[in-house]
Amino acid sequence: MTTFHAAIVHADQTVTYCGEVDQAHADTVRALAAIEDLPRFVKEHPRQPGAFFVLRPDDEGGGLDWYEPTDAAPYTVHAPDPGPEALVAPRTATAGPAYIDGAERLGGQAIGGAMDHPESGPRFTWHVTVSPQGYFTSMASYLINAGFEPQVLYDPKTDRLGQFGPLTQSARALQNDGTRRTNREGKVNIQVEVVAMPTPPWTDGFDPATKPNFRKLLAAGRAHGIPDVWPAGSPVSSSSQAMSRNRSIWQSKAGHYGHCHVPGNAHWDPGGIDITKVPGKAATPKPPTPSPAPKPATKPKLSLAHVVYAAKRDPAAAQGHTSYKAEVLLVEKALKAEGLLAAQYVDGSFGSKTVDAYKAWQRHLGYSGPSADGIPGQTSLAKLAAKHGFQVVA
Repeated sequence: MTTFHAAIVHADQTVTYCGEVDQAHADTVRALAAIEDLPRFVKEHPRQPGAFFVLRPDDEGGGLDWYEPTDAAPYTVHAPDPGPEALVAPRTATAGPAYIDGAERLGGQAIGGAMDHPESGPRFTWHVTVSPQGYFTSMASYLINAGFEPQVLYDPKTDRLGQFGPLTQSARALQNDGTRRTNREGKVNIQVEVVAMPTPPWTDGFDPATKPNFRKLLAAGRAHGIPDVWPAGSPVSSSSQAMSRNRSIWQSKAGHYGHCHVPGNAHWDPGGIDITKVPGKAATPKPPTPSPAPKPATKPKLSLAHVVYAAKRDPAAAQGHTSYKAEVLLVEKALKAEGLLAAQYVDGSFGSKTVDAYKAWQRHLGYSGPSADGIPGQTSLAKLAAKHGFQVVA
């Protein structure tokens, strides 16, 4: 049976070693992290088979637990980029800033080097961390300890912005395209990891006008000459879509790219983000026009306990039976809007079709196994409510 070294990586990157644990302990840790309403999230180590991290959200301190098999082969966190050094060309100076005003400094600030092909033009490359929003601190630790830092980490939930290194040097978040170092493509290649899942797109409900750090990020890119265009087209919205990894475009066109556009790479992030928001168009801010404060709209409320009761009671009852019809209708209308429930089943009865649709919603949020059983939990129902205009009470 495998045994593991267990350690805690603190926000300041100090490490507390906790000793060895057995496979049963590691399995329990994974199972607890899979429970929908527990604020834990597992990330596999990208370079050490069997090793994994457990992330905690910022409102719980953003800690990072690290489990590594005791027989794991050693690895180098900050290995040099592979490829012949003959590819390195002198870096052309850029007019834009090396650091974004107010961005947090993350890690040791030594993640890359000079750009190989400044003639390719400046660009942004967008990623997502495939983790929930609100995990900024622990995701920063994960990227540092896995050795896959971008230049920039951004959390759209909190507008928190950090940098692992200067924008004028390369990052580590891409794989090479053969011997061509994709991290070093362009006059600048500002790689951004957004703390989010690829689905639903993090731009859903995101208003750049209320996010000053996001606007600073885009302004820094524009100062480097990055145009507000997507040369390879919009990012794909699912892993099943064909991805335009056109080498000629990547190596010759300035602008915005997703990880899904980069040749030599297999990831499909950042998901189907709204390119009218990323990057949108640069505009001179206009002073707001005073207007009377609107009366706050009252959102309909539903009881979590009522909906859970209906989800457990209605499927076994007579056809069309309803337990809490008005509240269940709110859930069913939201599931229909998500494209998960056909219109004919929006009837106020939390029957088997509604249970199946809710399972699909839970899987959409990243839950699996027993945590995607079709019975609403506080977290998944609150996220559905936030998107579709109702409130959840106990």
